[in-house]
Amino acid sequence: QVQLVESGGGLVQAGGSLRLSCAASGRTFSSSPMGWFRQVPGKEREFVGAITGRSGRTYYADSVKGRFTISGDNAKNTVYLQMNSLKPEDTAVYYCAAVSRTDTRWVGVSWGQGTQVTVTS
Repeated sequence: QVQLVESGGGLVQAGGSLRLSCAASGRTFSSSPMGWFRQVPGKEREFVGAITGRSGRTYYADSVKGRFTISGDNAKNTVYLQMNSLKPEDTAVYYCAAVSRTDTRWVGVSWGQGTQVTVTS
């Protein structure tokens, strides 16, 4: 059973940056893909990005491409989400997840507890 613990959320002004961390236990990041999702009240949880463990290849939603970067530290079994040029519409609860790829999309298999990111204008 994988356990995921996010940290690093908070309040930031538009144009600012935050880095989220996701520490994984019970599953090695290097062997499995990991991802980030976000959710606002009343909306479905949406995919933000993913990273494959072995190759470190990354995938991003169009809405964050060029602003967000996912990286991983195999030694620490930790995945990061660096968020730059933040916009108010990035405000959401961000979830780390162990993910799997279907034919058309990434899906979460195991979830962290979430961390709130609030971007003020």
